[in-house]
Amino acid sequence: MMRIPAPALLLGIAGLIPFLYGALSLWVPALAEIGRAWSPNHTGRALLQIYGIVILCFMAGVIWGFATKAEGRQAALFHGLSVIPAIFVFLTAFAEPRPSLIMLITGFIALLAIDASAARQGLAPAWWLPLRLMLTAVVVTCLGVGVVT
Repeated sequence: MMRIPAPALLLGIAGLIPFLYGALSLWVPALAEIGRAWSPNHTGRALLQIYGIVILCFMAGVIWGFATKAEGRQAALFHGLSVIPAIFVFLTAFAEPRPSLIMLITGFIALLAIDASAARQGLAPAWWLPLRLMLTAVVVTCLGVGVVT
């Protein structure tokens, strides 16, 4: 396994901050008040839902990038797989927060499976899957906090 490049690792970890804040704001009322000073959507389940939608779509775009390294049926498959999360996420945008978070958890786990397939097929760099495993574990945990809290 190659070492995860520092920019990818640092930006990936930074991208967890809204997830962590959203989950923590459900447990710590003072944190929730900080977000509410901006908007009612900058805290708790609303933040987890909105940010989760954005990030799931962003990560699906990476699959499109993997498809550009492929050819023929493999390219067609990964191009197709890259647009499914955006369609799926469109449905979560109109759901109540808890069901939406459950759908997002499902989406992130499915996307991880696609990433694993891309890695096995040589379309992703060697460091990609270890990074995605770590980030997805945190994301799914934070979304899960939004479901059960």
